Amino acid sequence: MSLLDSVRSRRLPAWPADLLLVVPALLDALLNFPPPRDWHFWISAASAVVLVARRRFPRTVLLLSLPGLYAGNALVAPMIAAYTVARNDLPSWQKRGTALAVVLGSFLPWPIDYLTRESASDITQHLIYGAMLGTGPVVLGLLVRTRIDLSQRVAELAELRDHERRLYAKTVLAEERARIAREMHDVVSHQAGLIAVQAGALQVTTKDPVTRETAATLRGLAVATLEELRSMILVLRAAGAGPTELVPQPRLADLARLVAAAEVAATLRFEGLDPAGRQLPEPVERAAYRTVQEALTNVRKHAPQAPTEVVVRVEPDCLRVTVRNQAPLPGAPAPELPGGHHGLVGLRERAQLLGGRISAEPTAAGGFEVALVLPVPAPGGATHTERGQRSLPGAEMSPAG
Repeated sequence: MSLLDSVRSRRLPAWPADLLLVVPALLDALLNFPPPRDWHFWISAASAVVLVARRRFPRTVLLLSLPGLYAGNALVAPMIAAYTVARNDLPSWQKRGTALAVVLGSFLPWPIDYLTRESASDITQHLIYGAMLGTGPVVLGLLVRTRIDLSQRVAELAELRDHERRLYAKTVLAEERARIAREMHDVVSHQAGLIAVQAGALQVTTKDPVTRETAATLRGLAVATLEELRSMILVLRAAGAGPTELVPQPRLADLARLVAAAEVAATLRFEGLDPAGRQLPEPVERAAYRTVQEALTNVRKHAPQAPTEVVVRVEPDCLRVTVRNQAPLPGAPAPELPGGHHGLVGLRERAQLLGGRISAEPTAAGGFEVALVLPVPAPGGATHTERGQRSLPGAEMSPAG
């Protein structure tokens, strides 16, 4: 709500205020024309009643109130009508004409020939009196009009200032994204490139088949990491500059390859739909892929030899992804890999943005389960973005296994 709207919301509603203004105008006519009352009184009373339409027809109400001023000496109604004309956004010449009409109506007597019977002193006093009655309401209306214009200008300046702040925040964010992209490129890509080179060299020179296969796996993982890093750098450098051409993003159809290369005893099962069948929104499929990827990484860290089951179920209105591993085998070695517990936190934020929820918690059998639920559009129904407006509560998460 703007400043002007907040001020207007505290005012008295329009129609009660107009009715209240009719009362003093009628009292003015009653006090100026005691009984017996003639047509002068009824003209003055009519000029008071028409004030109820002053907001919608300000110029018409002014014209209808002037006969009461010229013929009946009814002052209140024309003054209110003059104020209304000056307060509205009308041409300035109409406002000057309004002031002149009220000044003349207050100055000229009825009948007009009374003017010849008055002295110069009385005429001067009446002229000063009429000038005050005619210009006062118009000046007050102009002041109110100026205040309204200033309030609107202040509101526009406040909106412009907020817009400039948002633009500045976007500029800072773009600079920070560019800095992060440079650091990622300089640090991560360098290390991943060295891993790929060393693994390739080991694959070529070694004579042990097991070592050759391991080196090939390491080289493939390093190359895949570089591809993912390249796409992330492109996103960071884009910084709202428009669409950016990226490498193809992973979908549900890529889960089989992911599970096969996970180096854990994992099985994949689709329920409800073939992964190559119904096309779900790309953000939903990518979130499901990243969830399985992060869950398998945690299994590889904490329970590498534990049997793991990945279940992807497509329902009419949602996508359910469950990654459940059994308890770690007794005596099974677990690699000491670094982890900051940020992966699942990022997955929770991704799920909430899509209107879904994710949970990660130990099972009763000693294993661990990660469950993701994302809303998807029914065939011919609303989009996932529209459904995502109904946010689902996200669960607190802990590291897997």
